[in-house]
Amino acid sequence: MRQDTLEPPRFSLDRGAMLAAVTDGGYGYCATGDLSPAGLQAALDRATAWAHATRGAGIVRFDPRRMAAPRGEYRSPASGKAIGRKALIELLAEECARAKVDPRIVERSASLTLIEEERRLYTSNGGELVQRFRFALPHLHVTANEGVETQSRSFEHAQQGGLEQLERSGFAGSGARTGEEALQLLLAPDCPAGTMDLLLMPDQMMLQVHESIGHPLELDRILGDERNYAGRSFVTPDMIGSYRYGSELLDVTFDPLPGELATYAFDDEGARAEKTWLIRGGILVSALGGPGIANSRASGWNRPPIHRMANLNIEPGASTLEAMVASVERGVLMRTNRSWSIDDSRNKFQFGCEWGELIEDGRVKGVVKNPNYRGVSASFWRSLRAVGGPQTFEVHGTLYCGKGEPNQGIHCGHAAPACLFTGVEVFGGG
Repeated sequence: MRQDTLEPPRFSLDRGAMLAAVTDGGYGYCATGDLSPAGLQAALDRATAWAHATRGAGIVRFDPRRMAAPRGEYRSPASGKAIGRKALIELLAEECARAKVDPRIVERSASLTLIEEERRLYTSNGGELVQRFRFALPHLHVTANEGVETQSRSFEHAQQGGLEQLERSGFAGSGARTGEEALQLLLAPDCPAGTMDLLLMPDQMMLQVHESIGHPLELDRILGDERNYAGRSFVTPDMIGSYRYGSELLDVTFDPLPGELATYAFDDEGARAEKTWLIRGGILVSALGGPGIANSRASGWNRPPIHRMANLNIEPGASTLEAMVASVERGVLMRTNRSWSIDDSRNKFQFGCEWGELIEDGRVKGVVKNPNYRGVSASFWRSLRAVGGPQTFEVHGTLYCGKGEPNQGIHCGHAAPACLFTGVEVFGGG
């Protein structure tokens, strides 16, 4: 629903199969949309030919005789709640209309994406996995303008589940609330500049974790496989087990939390997903990839699995939000990512947020607009001086993580508490 006008609903259906063959140390893939026995056999023959052609080229020699035969099932948690098409359209229309809280609101949109996905994995030694996923993803975006000043505020909810997610997310009522916040930003002073404390709320921690921990720890980046497209990593293999990635308060896990956006029981090569520590007490203990971490993922049937983030989470600490605010002499609270930039080694970064609040002498002084900050991954996480407790912990996710050749756009989940950093370069400006 855009500007109170219903856009034509879009529908797509896609199905196919990826055949993988392993022979004498070689590995080959072939995808096909022809699911007849003849079509599948033709794809397997071609994958086998590629496997023969790549013998001896792999870093790790894989023996198919030792291949596991995974068996199991997974289904997204969903209540099965049904909402009719008319009611859904009326909900979108209502929230879009309510966002028009003032004539200075110049753009409004409300949308809902529904996804049902089934993945099956069969292996030649009897493995059989069936995983069914369901997503209901509401989104709302509002823009306010006065003169040369323009500010936007958005609402996003990205978790697994059915239409019950609309109620769980608090989408009802988000239109007016988001419109009011856009107006607040329009009238707010610019974010101050300087080196100060930075309090990141969970919806911005999602982006911080994704870019400056998730991507640097992907094993293929560490080994250089992605350097000509999506970039490499400042992390090197010798750092694993000893490198101080962050302060002693930093604990990061690969964790299939129930309902998180990228939760699954098995990855796309049949490895069972289990909670695994990547950073513990600030020390890097594991990369994203290799034995024990089920993160081989494909964006669809026509892409081979590669090392990807899935659910990458910051474990909660013990601080309350009130205590963190009270400890700040001068700083800015930021939420909701607006812009991001990070170098090819996933080290130097600059991020901007939609919403900021100035904190002075332990008290929130008011809203500031155009909040931005910059840093270096290799030192930023060492400035972490407080981690919020379970009461600040929130589950978020992103649908658009691109990587691989050919490109694979995939979704990732990131859960985190509010986190306080010290000595960060903060600045304003649109």
